Amino acid sequence: MDLSLNGKRAVVCGSTQGIGKSTALELAELGADVTLIARNEEKLKTVLAELKPNEKHGYLVADFSKPQELKKTIMNWATENKAHILLNNTGGPKGGPIIDAGTEEFEDAFSQHLICNHIMVQALYPGMKAMEYGRIINIISTSVKQPLDGLGVSNTVRGAVANWSKTLANELGKFNITVNNVLPGATNTSRLQSIAENKAAKSSGLNYDEILSNMAELSPMKRIAQPHEIANAVAFLASPAAGYINGINVPVDGGRTKSL
Repeated sequence: MDLSLNGKRAVVCGSTQGIGKSTALELAELGADVTLIARNEEKLKTVLAELKPNEKHGYLVADFSKPQELKKTIMNWATENKAHILLNNTGGPKGGPIIDAGTEEFEDAFSQHLICNHIMVQALYPGMKAMEYGRIINIISTSVKQPLDGLGVSNTVRGAVANWSKTLANELGKFNITVNNVLPGATNTSRLQSIAENKAAKSSGLNYDEILSNMAELSPMKRIAQPHEIANAVAFLASPAAGYINGINVPVDGGRTKSL
């Protein structure tokens, strides 16, 4: 099985923490040259120093809440660089009942997820097409298959991203560019910690640790995932070994999602 990414360039969004950081580390370990993208330059420098030594690693500073600035940054980079692999990954919107969400919350989430994903793809797919190798991987959520209580805005936007991705897979497959989605379940990230903290603040009987324990119980494996376990799935989809896997949603949730 060919898992080597030697000679490949990967662009990893949201790469200063959590799943994005773990993915950057894993892709570099497999031989890829990695370009990190996030909004905090100091954190980018810290992660850059942790990557497997390679003089071709680098980073871009971009804020996904400012899509036009992101577009300018990635288009400028793409004039002189090509990427074989793109990981679209950004933090999810705040939780809460969908009936209480303001319309601006949907607009902001749609912009940060679907619009920014689209900007990244439009900038990088010409290079993938020219090299006859492309792997576009989107970190979404298991809510694509089964909506999650208390995450109304996220459920809505994640579904839109999944349908955008499937359409893209149908269009780009003929260029040897695959488009797939990884759907993490409960994963030990700052996002999950924030959700647990909010639930604890609103709960009359459960504290933070108890809420995390309840989340773990929802999985048949009775534990919460670690970010590197999600990164492993991304790395496989990015590899030559996954060349005929296209247009799918891969739950990495320990079996929590009830649907097939």
